[in-house]
Amino acid sequence: MSRISGRDTKPEIAVRRILHAMGYRFRLHVRQIPGNPDIVLPRHRKVVFVHGCFWHGHAGCPRSKRPSTNVGFWNAKIDANMARDERAVRGLVGDGWRVLVIWECETRMQDQLIEKLSEFMRDKENN
Repeated sequence: MSRISGRDTKPEIAVRRILHAMGYRFRLHVRQIPGNPDIVLPRHRKVVFVHGCFWHGHAGCPRSKRPSTNVGFWNAKIDANMARDERAVRGLVGDGWRVLVIWECETRMQDQLIEKLSEFMRDKENN
């Protein structure tokens, strides 16, 4: 597991390229913000998390199937990740940030991803 990268993953880079092409500038992995979001758009008070389907337990996704060996370890690990994600989102929303979670499987559908990001960035609520 030490070889699993937590930043600059292919899905994250795909999201960053789209946002940059749309003309948005952002910061990456800001530790001072709860949850250490993958992408932070401070001017817009918006953050984007790019979650791996397996590691963050994407419900209903075939990529999030839990291993059948060492079940106790994996269930505890993935459940803890999901609880931490939920706390981070609640904290950010409570601080006035708009939050978008993009799942790894969603980055494979380029057109839908562009539309989702465009809609999120057009949304002016809470800004």
